Amino acid sequence: MLQAEAFVRSGPGTRPGPDARRPPRTSPSGGHISTELRINDRIRVQEVRLVGPSGETVGIVPTADALRLAQEADLDLVEIAPMARPPVCKLMDYGKFKYENAQKAREARRNQTNVIIKEMKLRPKIDAHDYETKKGHVVRFLNAGDKVKITIMFRGREQHRPELGYRLLQKLAEEVTELGFVESSPKQDGRNMTMVLGPHKKKADAKVEHKAAKEAKAAERAADEAEERAERTAANAGRETAPKKERGRSENLDPEIEA
Repeated sequence: MLQAEAFVRSGPGTRPGPDARRPPRTSPSGGHISTELRINDRIRVQEVRLVGPSGETVGIVPTADALRLAQEADLDLVEIAPMARPPVCKLMDYGKFKYENAQKAREARRNQTNVIIKEMKLRPKIDAHDYETKKGHVVRFLNAGDKVKITIMFRGREQHRPELGYRLLQKLAEEVTELGFVESSPKQDGRNMTMVLGPHKKKADAKVEHKAAKEAKAAERAADEAEERAERTAANAGRETAPKKERGRSENLDPEIEA
């Protein structure tokens, strides 16, 4: 039996087979998008709408004239609105401008607060002592400016008595009404009943109050220590030292022995 041998012809005019090596596909990659403003010689347009250093509008002027004005005023020509036609440029100290923006961004990050939801789990037939302990945690969370999610867990036959959990949640909400409010009313969620309490004070205000209280406590402790040291110093200074007994020659009580 003759077996035909498969072959692939190569050369001009031949179509490559399916197994022929193909060059890898290259997908166009975008360049880095710069967020820096264009300044001075990087501004390549013919004319710009110029704004003075104090915010006054100068008008549309050739870019060369705007650069000359910037050099005379020892300032930078900064393109602040590149999409406008013509682009809007302003005379300013670009280094100072970047520094002030960095300071504002740092201050904004410092004042930024993350919403944190604490969770506290209770049972419908919770003991009075355990309830007071749990309520103390809720009070601490609300004082810190955090939200609190209260969860009542039902087990067994307790699932047929949802009013027990509802009354417990209402009682807790009434007892902490000076610190927080009911943000989400009690609702049944399977075997659990949940309620969310929101604080009256903001997180940032709570941090400021906590820091002030901590500093006041430290100052009070330092004052107490200074007062105690002053009292010890005064006591030591007023204490009279007992006079030392002068040591003399011992008298010989035996008359036969000469002194």
